[in-house]
Amino acid sequence: MIEESSESLELAKQYLGTEIEVTIDRPLGSKHPKHDFVYEVNYGFIAGVKAPDGEELDAYYLGVEEPLQEAKGRCIAIAHRRDNDDDKLIVVPHGMEITDEEIMAAIRFQEQWFDTVIVSNLQHVGK
Repeated sequence: MIEESSESLELAKQYLGTEIEVTIDRPLGSKHPKHDFVYEVNYGFIAGVKAPDGEELDAYYLGVEEPLQEAKGRCIAIAHRRDNDDDKLIVVPHGMEITDEEIMAAIRFQEQWFDTVIVSNLQHVGK
């Protein structure tokens, strides 16, 4: 069971298992605008869905090895930051299967600075 809930986790849970569109504002290979790292996966947001931080709800789009501008897929998990109320959806192309461990490996480039667990089917896997 999840150790702690948060406002962003409760919001993100509404999207688990759903088909959604991700607007990619940080495509694979792009540099973070403030920090010195490169995005190893496509990263963006769900347009029109406000997160607790006042910005749109963030999402990692996994399973595609080329930079994208937008993508549709299924939300299979949540990157839940236990030390930062800024959770991220994990979205993949329809029909793709990926383990929680594979998700964590793919997003570690950014999540390494947070106490992040993967929430899927109301279970979690740590770093």
